[in-house]
Amino acid sequence: MSVANHTLTVPADWRDFLALTKPRVMSLVVFTGLCGMLAAPAPIHPVIGFTAILCIALGAGAAGALNQWYEADLDGKMKRTQGRPLPAGRMDRQSALHFGVGVAALSVILMGLAVNYVAAGILLLSILFYVLVYTVWLKRRTPQNIVIGGAAGAFPPLIGWAAAMGDVALLPVLLFSLVFLWTPPHFWALALFVKTDYANAGVPMLPVVAGERATRLQIGLYTIPMAAVAVAPWPLGLSGALYGVVSIVTTALFALLALQVATRMAGENDAMKPEKRLFAYSVSYLFILFGAVAADRWFA
Repeated sequence: MSVANHTLTVPADWRDFLALTKPRVMSLVVFTGLCGMLAAPAPIHPVIGFTAILCIALGAGAAGALNQWYEADLDGKMKRTQGRPLPAGRMDRQSALHFGVGVAALSVILMGLAVNYVAAGILLLSILFYVLVYTVWLKRRTPQNIVIGGAAGAFPPLIGWAAAMGDVALLPVLLFSLVFLWTPPHFWALALFVKTDYANAGVPMLPVVAGERATRLQIGLYTIPMAAVAVAPWPLGLSGALYGVVSIVTTALFALLALQVATRMAGENDAMKPEKRLFAYSVSYLFILFGAVAADRWFA
């Protein structure tokens, strides 16, 4: 038996299963779900609230595992993903598939039984959308993969709100729209400085298919409706001044960074610092904005 084959017979370490869940991505998903729950006008029992957040985390982790199961070949071709459990040979694909399906089923069933069926239904929709629509259908076929697939990561605030209220209202829909419109400039900023990785893997990301100039233009264009949706809860009377001020200041900075990216072209041996700044800030931006949604409801 070869060393490589022998390696695959060794049970995967718990850290490899944790890596399958994409913990860093999950942290943002869980946070936006929690803030959606805290923004709801009706209080939720702490135990039920904890269970709902646990289910959101499990669902996100399961979706990440199934994404890595399906994309193991692509991950092996890109430098930033070669160290993941499947392409690195630390886990076999069947284990990843069973883990993903099992955790997904657990998250939806537990949400339905312990919280409510509306939240469970949206959670199931988010998992299926990420795995089937984004990963299986869109990722390898169209540069619009991030645009349409962005809806998958936008569901958590709806789930959190539904866990508390049992329904969906305008504020969580706006929060969903915010994440949906934020996703393209966030990921295209990343795609600009890892373009070679995507090209080598054959993934039709916008910089690979349409070029750098078109990608920069799209980053600027998507920032406009994103900024409008980010500020909208305040003038619509769905939030107070605390959220309003935070949204205006943080969104103005996002727009400034996006404008810098949209109006430049990378030169030879360009370090892509504006693109990296936008990508890094875009993550903090969402954490701050959703934190302000929750803080406005409880402290304003």
